[in-house]
Amino acid sequence: MSRKITVMLVDDHAVVRAGYRLLLGQSPLIDVVREAERGEEACQHYADCQPDVVVMDLSMPGIGGLAAIRRIRARDPEARILAFSIHDETVYAERALEAGAVGYISKSCAPEILVEAVRTVACGGHYIEHDIARRLAAQKATGLDAAAQLQSLSAREFDVFCLLARGRTPREVADELRLSYKTAANYSTQIKSKLGVNTTAEMARLAFQQGIFKA
Repeated sequence: MSRKITVMLVDDHAVVRAGYRLLLGQSPLIDVVREAERGEEACQHYADCQPDVVVMDLSMPGIGGLAAIRRIRARDPEARILAFSIHDETVYAERALEAGAVGYISKSCAPEILVEAVRTVACGGHYIEHDIARRLAAQKATGLDAAAQLQSLSAREFDVFCLLARGRTPREVADELRLSYKTAANYSTQIKSKLGVNTTAEMARLAFQQGIFKA
């Protein structure tokens, strides 16, 4: 590109955003022009500043990263969104790419990977962290789809499912995602119905089987 790459950072932790801003700011080719701490805010800011790349966390209060990716891409099919998540499990990468992200890297990757990924995505390419891409390819080659049993869940239901499967109570889910207790409880009921399970223990077993998190 003949000009600086403009970037919007989306993460609900201010300290984390500050670290990313400092890291990206070390590149003379990148300019962080906006920050957001929630998915709703990201959608609004995107419309205002039209950044070249959105670096999007997935696990946030409110609508969450997956739903924010869908909303932004629905408004602008050309939006370039790089999912940058604490999760390195392939199911999260699959969900992000299905939502419309053009790249996926984990927060455990080397610092220079973020810069490389932003530059690649800004230039029209796709970028998936090497180890995650390798595991995705292995799954496809063996005919396995880690997310197959979870495709009926909406983006927010998937967020709730992951928390419940990790042992959170509906009350704790409500607090973490800033939902009402009734809404969280309704999500729990809907998820169990869709997946054909009766308990959170069964959710945890399904999550483990599908590679969503490790034992």
